[in-house]
Amino acid sequence: MLRSSEWVLLGYYIYCMLCSVVMPVRHGVMPVTLALNTLVIGGLLLLAYAENLRHKRTLSIMRDWYPLPLMLLAYREMGWFAPTHHTNELERGWIVYDRLLLNDWGLRTLIESTGPLLPSILEISYSLVYAIAPFCMAWLYHRHRIERMNAFLTTFLLGIFLSYLLFPFFPSEPPRTVFPGEDLPGMLTVFRRFNLGLLGNYGIHMSVFPSAHCSGAFAAAFAMRRIMPEEPWVSRILLLLAISIATATVYGRYHYAADAAAGIAVALLADFIANRIR
Repeated sequence: MLRSSEWVLLGYYIYCMLCSVVMPVRHGVMPVTLALNTLVIGGLLLLAYAENLRHKRTLSIMRDWYPLPLMLLAYREMGWFAPTHHTNELERGWIVYDRLLLNDWGLRTLIESTGPLLPSILEISYSLVYAIAPFCMAWLYHRHRIERMNAFLTTFLLGIFLSYLLFPFFPSEPPRTVFPGEDLPGMLTVFRRFNLGLLGNYGIHMSVFPSAHCSGAFAAAFAMRRIMPEEPWVSRILLLLAISIATATVYGRYHYAADAAAGIAVALLADFIANRIR
């Protein structure tokens, strides 16, 4: 029997296979996507079958961690479907609200009034998004709440994959590339250099709406609030981190404010769906 989190994974990779068939993609993308995703789905089904047959703890743990490296593959696959040309029509509409927030309402001035301190904290928070899921899973192991792992993964994966699901409908590029040299942070910290280098090497050119950074971070906070009510401080720290990540995406020009807001909305939807499944 498949877990609810595994159904989420299965549904997303089937969706990518359909995208490779119906979307105008580069030559060779469709057969690679179909073959690779068939292997991913086969591995998932094989693990589930083996664990249900043998009931080994090791196999159960392997099923817990199986989705994590596949989230990176899911992100990269979306890049394979990127259009050859962006009109930037969406971005020209979104940038208006960013400039209102950063310039007219003084968000950038407020952040940089602390010198390099707050800009550095925001950039570090942005980097920590990749550690959120491993931390939450490790904490559930540490607190011997293994039976709640599937509930966490269902919410978290929904938060990530629902954002990816929308990428083909909102083709867009980040503000730092569409509007180069405009509205940038006034401070270039070492942590910002790290993030820019990471995104420069591993970013995709499909879409930035909604922000999967925001949807994943908030989904994790919402999930831990529901499944660990006896330790509310965990979800509060994660929520504070998620707010910092959302702020960093706009301040650092990694995303538009619209992307961050949509990411939070996706996380709320993921939490609602996961709770209904439970």
